[in-house]
Amino acid sequence: MARKRKGRPVHGWVILDKPAGMTSAQAVAKVRRLFDAAKAGHAGTLDPLATGVLPIALGEATKAVPYVMAERKIYRFTLCWGAATDTDDAEGLVVATSDMRPSVAAIEQVLPRFVGVIDQTPPVYAAVKVNGVRAYKRARHGEPIPLAPRQVSIERLELIEQLHPDYATFEATVGKGTYIRALARDLGRALGTVAHVTALRRLAVGRLRAEQAIPLEKLTVMGHSPTASEHLLSVETALDDIPALAVTEAEAASLRHGRPVINANEGRCQGLGEGTTIRAVNGDRLVAFAQIRDGGLRPIRVLNFD
Repeated sequence: MARKRKGRPVHGWVILDKPAGMTSAQAVAKVRRLFDAAKAGHAGTLDPLATGVLPIALGEATKAVPYVMAERKIYRFTLCWGAATDTDDAEGLVVATSDMRPSVAAIEQVLPRFVGVIDQTPPVYAAVKVNGVRAYKRARHGEPIPLAPRQVSIERLELIEQLHPDYATFEATVGKGTYIRALARDLGRALGTVAHVTALRRLAVGRLRAEQAIPLEKLTVMGHSPTASEHLLSVETALDDIPALAVTEAEAASLRHGRPVINANEGRCQGLGEGTTIRAVNGDRLVAFAQIRDGGLRPIRVLNFD
């Protein structure tokens, strides 16, 4: 007999302001308990050292996680020049030092090298899998980790301030898969020194911004009260960048059963190309994520709010 899932069918997003010193998984577990939700996940890991926007998906919102993870992210981070660590952040052990401290002019001169589509090798302490095993697990056991460079996109990288020769604060807008710790490491190397991240805050994930986020401490005080539920946003909150397409009740029924809807565009898909992912909506209800294929809609992920 199948084991009954604990929790209620709660659906939506909690835009959490994650505190430092906690993993993303721990934050998800706490929010899940607070809402007594049967299912939960998050859209984009934040390191324990990091704070800021952690979109937590409850219930059917978990099916939208891949789309939110693909959104651009904005970070503000501070580097310490002159020391490299094995984790590329302040939680690791120092493995190299340098007396070189870059000037503001030198920093600003090198920044354009890191804007655009660039090759980046992930940190050895990363969640990326190597032969099916997370890199950080191999690193903890002292195993060699053959991480290959991969292409990432950095739209914007700005020096915000350098109030002390040892520290500099930056802001960056980056695409999926970009590691700020790796960016810090590579900035240090490009400037003839070494560096690691001492502070990291995520300011935005797509349209979800820090101004909308609620601190975990505040949410915890609210407990299971109705006030806490005010911070549960609709599933579609984070999906503005995915076009919405109205479908009939009959079309919605087909999509819910995993069947394609043929000749569904009939002018409704005007301006949307083959392979475009859309949100199929019936009235005010999100039915499914689907792709435009061969003149119709093919469901990718079906949502069930019952």
